[in-house]
Amino acid sequence: MRICSPKSTQVLAAKTYSAAVNIALEEVIRLRKIQSIPHFFGSGIWEGDLSQMREDRRENRKGRRRRK
Repeated sequence: MRICSPKSTQVLAAKTYSAAVNIALEEVIRLRKIQSIPHFFGSGIWEGDLSQMREDRRENRKGRRRRK
């Protein structure tokens, strides 16, 4: 049984069927990672005060000279 067709290797610009399968699997993994991103919104992974962090950054910049 052949998993890949000659057209799939052409579309994926792969030289071999094995390379086409690897490209397709990498793409599936990439898409699954992207799909899982919304899961983390509001999940409480990050805890902190964004405005406080921004104030700290401003304080650290005071006294620094800009590079030319």
